[in-house]
Amino acid sequence: MNDTLLIALYAFLGAAGTGLAGAVVLRVVRHRSLTVSMAVVAAVGVVAMLAGTLAVAWAMFLSPHDLTVVTTVVAMAAVVSLATAFLLGRWVVARSRELAVAARSFGDGGSFAAPSVPATAELESLSRELAATSARLAESRERERALETSRRELVAWISHDLRTPLAGLRAMSEALEDGVAADPGRYLRQIRTEVERLNDMVGDLFELSRIHAGTLPLSYARISLYDLVGDALAGADPLARELGVRLVGDRIEPVPVEVDGKEMSRVLGNLLVNAIRRTPADGTVAVAAERAADGAVVLSVTDGCGGIPEEDLPRVFDTGWRGSHARTPPAGAGLGLAIVRGIVEAHQGRATVQNIPGGCRFEVVLPVAAS
Repeated sequence: MNDTLLIALYAFLGAAGTGLAGAVVLRVVRHRSLTVSMAVVAAVGVVAMLAGTLAVAWAMFLSPHDLTVVTTVVAMAAVVSLATAFLLGRWVVARSRELAVAARSFGDGGSFAAPSVPATAELESLSRELAATSARLAESRERERALETSRRELVAWISHDLRTPLAGLRAMSEALEDGVAADPGRYLRQIRTEVERLNDMVGDLFELSRIHAGTLPLSYARISLYDLVGDALAGADPLARELGVRLVGDRIEPVPVEVDGKEMSRVLGNLLVNAIRRTPADGTVAVAAERAADGAVVLSVTDGCGGIPEEDLPRVFDTGWRGSHARTPPAGAGLGLAIVRGIVEAHQGRATVQNIPGGCRFEVVLPVAAS
């Protein structure tokens, strides 16, 4: 056999035996520190080289002096390799511990701050992922706090709004029962009004619960915006006349949309009632419906409320939000605009609000119906 092939065979056999032994050791210490594993890997490389060298030396019958020289060289290489592996392992372990401490901080409710000392490419990638996760967790906590605040406000306002009509109903029913009501007919009409108010409030709560649960049933149909807005204006006209507010419907394009007519009528009705109640007498509420530049459909309701404070704009569509006491209507629990947003988002649209000179502009953006 060729001498080179024989040397390669003996070197391979010696290195293979060492590699198998190293694999067994790595499996045993796989739960230990990374420093130990790196030291084992470095030792396997050096011992494999030594084993191959010794096998070749034995086969080639090297002199004891030459064998001692080769062994000494390999031993020195082993010392340097093990020291380098130990230092590298300690450095990687230290960076891993710093990363673990930083990760623990955002798990306890704080924010993630990557270690200042540079780490390996893998640890840097992990740091970026942890930073992104920390940012998402912070946003989630903020949404949770805002939702909890809205829930507390809703419970407080609902309790107040239920207590007032219930107290009135109790007083009127006791007056009728005792026969001391001067005008029983008026009392009965008032009782009916309060009951309808309570029924509307319970209906709003039920609608909102279905929206939050994602179980709002939608029956899509192709409807023209002209008909949808026209029906909403007709329904809101009596309230507008009672409060002395002018309703204006201009720039209403007959664009077809695929929506649930009943639910979308409720959206427009809530926006119109909200605008009419907040617009002073002799003011104007304008409704427009037109196609946007990107092909979507924009429904807008503009009122003369005088504007909403900038700090309150992000909360306008929150559950239970009713603004300042001066802007709070005589009825309602701050559910109308939350229902508007829920229904619009269920239609894959979006609801927004912005201040304009003298008032506010609420916009509902819906996808246009396919032709």
